[in-house]
Amino acid sequence: MRTRGRISVVSVSPRPATPDDVDAVVDLVESAYRGDASRAGWTTEADLLGGRRTDAAMIRNLLADPRSVLLVLDDDAALPGRRGLLACCQLERREPAADGEAPAAYFGLFAVRPGRQGAGVGSRLLAAAEEMAAGWGARRLELTVLSHRPELLAWYERRGFRLTGATHPFPGYADARFGHPRRDDLVLLEMAKPLG
Repeated sequence: MRTRGRISVVSVSPRPATPDDVDAVVDLVESAYRGDASRAGWTTEADLLGGRRTDAAMIRNLLADPRSVLLVLDDDAALPGRRGLLACCQLERREPAADGEAPAAYFGLFAVRPGRQGAGVGSRLLAAAEEMAAGWGARRLELTVLSHRPELLAWYERRGFRLTGATHPFPGYADARFGHPRRDDLVLLEMAKPLG
């Protein structure tokens, strides 16, 4: 890792996660989105959702899905003997929904360790995911953002994503594995970016 002023810049490439990474991925995602620890970064959902964001079973299912890859960036500042991750994301191949529709990939489970947010780590991982999706032949990258997150919508817009106008029900109202909504008007907003 190189240091520019007080901000460290990641100098390693993402790698596919393995079953040995499951606990570290859960820890990373929880630290970025839920509870008081997440308030150290700007990606917290703590005011919108309680409960957990993910669990080990969900991560193992992603790893077992042949359409999906979970990319991770190792944290070279992790304690010796402990597997620490700096960032992660999921990339999934999507089948075209209609005849003639361009193939797409889905980008999700994106998390950066809160104390390292704002240093370009997320942008680097997103760029690597875009490159991988394009290598699969995807012509667009899709994602969903929780409503009431204008700062996150703006972050993706600065990176070329646009709202598609499609919305999806927030799964946490029907399935507690996705968290406990603290308000009754949450939806997922779909965004997409052309690739290539």
